[in-house]
Amino acid sequence: MTAPSISRYPVPKLADLPEDIRARIVEVQEKAGFVPNVFVTLAHRPDEFRAFFAYHDALMLREGGLTKAEREMIVVATSGANDCLYCIVAHGAILRIYAKDPLIADQVAVNYRKADITPRQKAMLAFALKVALESQAIGDDDFEAVRAQGFSDEDIWDIGAIAAFFALSNRMANMIGMRPNPEFFLLGRVPKAK
Repeated sequence: MTAPSISRYPVPKLADLPEDIRARIVEVQEKAGFVPNVFVTLAHRPDEFRAFFAYHDALMLREGGLTKAEREMIVVATSGANDCLYCIVAHGAILRIYAKDPLIADQVAVNYRKADITPRQKAMLAFALKVALESQAIGDDDFEAVRAQGFSDEDIWDIGAIAAFFALSNRMANMIGMRPNPEFFLLGRVPKAK
């Protein structure tokens, strides 16, 4: 049986990519042990690849009031609401690793309200989901709800920007039929072999 394609669009060979993109992919491969499919599928359009990952890094690597795990929670919850298999699986793996919790990603992806997370995190995800699904309805009361949990206005910007950026990512992944790497499914679920 032939493995299904990871994208509806051509997937470039590493050797055919511009040097900056190839270097980024090799760096990720060395760190992760494999190349996440998002890198090679989006490399189909190099200028958009660069813009996508520049904004991704600006949001996800930024210092601020959100932890790395909370940033990933936002991705997983909103990707669940947007039915994005790739982002649920890939970012679910990252969330499990950052949170050191093998159960959290599945809980957050399906229904964050029932997840074993703090009231602060539930308020964060309620705001993120409103940005992802009903941004036209956001009002002062939504800001007050997250401020009441100790989030600053800059934190709230981060929550909203991550939700909005990954709404784009979810739609692109769904449109091109991006498939998650098999490696993601077990990451953070089982202890590493010694």
